[in-house]
Amino acid sequence: MTPSTAIKLAPSILSADFARLGEAVAEATRAGADYIHVDVMDGRYVPNLTFGAPMVKALRPWTSLPLDVHLMIVEPERSIKQFAEAGANILTVHAEACVHLHRVVHQIKEAGLRAGVAINPATPVAAIEEVLPDLDLVLVMSVNPGFPAQEFISSALDKLHRLRRRLDVLGAQAEVEVDGGINEATAAEAVRAGATVLVAGSAVFNQRESVREAMERLRNAVGPAKLSP
Repeated sequence: MTPSTAIKLAPSILSADFARLGEAVAEATRAGADYIHVDVMDGRYVPNLTFGAPMVKALRPWTSLPLDVHLMIVEPERSIKQFAEAGANILTVHAEACVHLHRVVHQIKEAGLRAGVAINPATPVAAIEEVLPDLDLVLVMSVNPGFPAQEFISSALDKLHRLRRRLDVLGAQAEVEVDGGINEATAAEAVRAGATVLVAGSAVFNQRESVREAMERLRNAVGPAKLSP
């Protein structure tokens, strides 16, 4: 990653007020977000149960930004068409949840979506090396998935370094996204390690400040010159 690489911010609505999700998405859009991150949980792959394709469809009119949909579900290949029709732009599946990961990645691309793969804290970069050239995005989980407002797992930084180096060696163009425990301090560390997309939940949607103020703090933490417009 060069110093001029634009860093993208992807507010996660998992930490927003569920009673006013549309307004929260619109507020994040006005505040300069690059993506809207939507966490989909099925109560099986992770303990929690959250949104589905109908929620993505309901949020689509509230923003013109890409909807970055993170599927924390088993058998994600069964849901690709639903999320494509609902208005998702990026669909990220977990390597650990896919028996045939290469097939699923290409099913996502064939549906007209950008394809992402997420890896949990205990999953090595080597587990997805064979599909790296096919990906539009790699999501490094810096917490164990399933719950918001967890602390950043510091070993994710080394993983980001290793992933960034491997992508550069392969000449692969995938964005490197990091999700979990992102705040001013960890955002700066993650960017230095190679992240280009920062998912932030409670650091953006909280009771202390407005979404715009929160996003400004993150922008300042990683350096205004490195952020996308």
